[in-house]
Formats: sequence, C-alpha cells, structure tokens
Amino acid sequence: MYLGHVVELGSTDQIFSPPYHPYTEAILSAVPIADTNVEKKHIFLEGDIPSAMSPSIAALFKSAVNGKKCSTRFMQKKMPPQRYLKKGHQLKCHFSETKLSEMTPVIKLASE
Repeated sequence: MYLGHVVELGSTDQIFSPPYHPYTEAILSAVPIADTNVEKKHIFLEGDIPSAMSPSIAALFKSAVNGKKCSTRFMQKKMPPQRYLKKGHQLKCHFSETKLSEMTPVIKLASE
C-alpha cells in the first residue's frame, strides 16, 4: 500500500517472485536477512515523497529507483491501470509489459 492505494496485491509467492511494483521492491529490499544463503538486491529510492494530504491522483509512485525513474508517459494525466496478472496477482503501475517481463526477484536463495 502506498499513499492509501493498493499498488500490488497477491500471494506471498507472487509478490516475492518477482515483485513488480517499484515500491514493493523497495520494501522487500529493506527487509534485514541474516541468512548468508540468501541474495538480496539493494534498492535505493530517490526523489521527493508526494504529500499524503494532497497526492497527485496520477503519480502513486514517482520516485526514482536506483537512479532510474518510473515511466512518466501517462503519470500526470491518469491513474495507473489496475492490471490482473496470474491467479489474482494485481498491480497498479505504468510499466509496460516488456518492462514487467524483465523484472527479477529482489530476494532469492544464493543457489537459485
């Protein structure tokens, strides 16, 4: 959930493999893991946090992630569409299908 909006919804397996929304990735990246058999991406968010009192209806999440900005093609004009992926996995994001297919898990076993 980000600024009162559900940006990604799914089972544990769906969210972890891979998380598709940049905010989901950032949250998972912040989870401390002591197990040395687990590899984790380190994701750093940049930019300003929108006001929770008057957030832009279109930009649910527009921070930069590791120096790369989220797609801004439609951000200022309309709310990201609610996408229905596999078996109830839901996502609210402007990423293209190509970008989504390129995403990799944030947390995985080192042997995978």
